[in-house]
Parts: sequence; structure tokens; C-alpha cells
Amino acid sequence: MNNGKAHLNRNAQRIVDQIIADDERFGIAYSRGPLGEHLIDAGAASSGGLEVGLRMTEICMGGLGTVSMALDRNNGKWPLSVAVHSSQPVLACLASQYAGWRLTHEKYFAMGSGPARALARVEPLFEEIAYRETDASTSVLLLETDKPPPTAVVEKVSAATGLSPDALTFIYAPTQSLAGCVQIVGRSLEVALHKAHSLHFPLDNIVDGTGCAPVPAPHPDFLQAMGRTNDAIIYGGLVQLFVRGSAAAARDLAEQLPSSRSRDYGQPFAEIFKTFKGDFYAIDPHLFSPAEVIVTAVETGETFRAGEWNMQMLEQSLG
Repeated sequence: MNNGKAHLNRNAQRIVDQIIADDERFGIAYSRGPLGEHLIDAGAASSGGLEVGLRMTEICMGGLGTVSMALDRNNGKWPLSVAVHSSQPVLACLASQYAGWRLTHEKYFAMGSGPARALARVEPLFEEIAYRETDASTSVLLLETDKPPPTAVVEKVSAATGLSPDALTFIYAPTQSLAGCVQIVGRSLEVALHKAHSLHFPLDNIVDGTGCAPVPAPHPDFLQAMGRTNDAIIYGGLVQLFVRGSAAAARDLAEQLPSSRSRDYGQPFAEIFKTFKGDFYAIDPHLFSPAEVIVTAVETGETFRAGEWNMQMLEQSLG
């Protein structure tokens, strides 16, 4: 993971350039900020949409993921789903896609995700990820918010990444938007990787992965929108990981990964959030994982399954 050849930022920049060049198709609004930073409104004042949500997911994965959307009548009331795949899942999901960078200034707050995290390396997670990029000339950060970053936040990202503001692109969209909804649901594989890490499964042993989750209707209320997107994965997500190592280790990972192993499982996420009085970090972190998992031990040819879709909770949350 430390050979520097994945080029997360370079890959992401190619997708960013495509979106800007075809702004009408993607329904985005492109502008430059006061420090010269590039700003892409993908769902706040702009219309955004499903397609730019898919591109945002690809950007978040540093261009190391394949992201698609499909309709399947077998999925009942939620036939539309987002599927993601990566043959470099640790880099795509943990070094890039994970929304682990808290960016604040006065009343502004946003969680940052995307390949700029791999340059900044300000999160404890990067103590365990050896990957480094030394040749990135531009970088991209996605913000789950309806406002562009203030100057102080741009300066903070610039200092952390070592890039000037005019080399930075900030893409932002609120959870209540179609694009915001899609890019959050597109994290089914990422939450599985993050939970595997919290379970101390060796990251180098995760060699491939794919996941999917249903796309809920967006909701104008932030709490309800956040609840629906989280529940889509917690109660409707499906992930398959391909791992090296013993069959026993693969079996144990499968048994521990599903969201149903969490103490907070069994209520709509919006209700859980209220129970903890809006303290996101008081919620059991093991809740943030797919409903159903499949783990294949590639060296033994054995596959293990655990968890299941919870249709009752999807009905209650997604409507």
C-alpha cells in the first residue's frame, strides 16, 4: 500500500475535470472562491442529481472504485440501488472515501472525505495506512454540507495538504439532495472496511470487495435524510469481501461484521440519534456496517455469510 502508484488525487482530478466540462449534464454549479479554490455545488443551490452523485462517489474513492446504479424489481419497494466495487478497497475506502476529517470554523461544520485526506494524513487512521502520495499537484475534498467552505477552512486544508488554495477543489452537497443521498448510500463497502479495521482484521488481507444498498427518497429534513441514508446501509446493505488468510479468520469476520451485532441495532437511525441527543460519537460505532455480509477466503475457497436485510426497519425508515 505504500508504493505511491495508485494516484488517488490524480485519478479524482480527471473525474472532477469531466464534471466541470459537462456542468449542464451533471446539474452542478462551478465557481472559484476568494482564495482561488475551485468550488462545485452538486446539490445545494444547484439541481445536482443521481448521476453526479455517482461521480462524487468515484471521486471520494480516489478513482479506484467502479460505481453504478440499477433498478431491480426483486428489491421490493426500493428497486433502485447503488453498487460499488474496488480491487484496492483499503486505499479506495479508508485512505480516501471515509468521511473522517472534521472541518469546523465558527458555526461552519462539515465532514470531509476524498483523496485530500491521503495528503493531509491528519487522522489517527493514517498511522496504520502506509500509503503516501508525493507527486500530487491538485487535490479534491468532498463536504457533506449545503455551503461552500469558509476561507479559514480552505486555508486549513491548504496547510494540511501542502497545496495552494487554487490547486484545491471542494465539492459540496447536503444529505437532503439527490446527489448527497447517492454518495452516502455509495459507502456500503467503505463502512464494511472501517468496521473490519475496528475489529482488528489485518487490512493487508482484504484484497477485493463489492457492496450495494438501496437508494431512499431524499427528505427535506436533515435528520430524516441522514436517518434514511444510514438505514439504507444498516438495514439494507449487502457487501462481499475477498480476503487472504485462514477460513477461521474469514468466518469470524463474517460473523462480526453485520450491523445486527451492534448494541444499538433495531431502531431507525433518526430515533437512535435523538436517543443520544444528537451526539453522533456516542452511538455504537459497530452499528455503521452493512446488514448482510459475505466473506470469501480466497486461499481456501470457502465462503461465509451472516446478517440479513431487515425489511421491517426499511419500511419504518424509508417509507
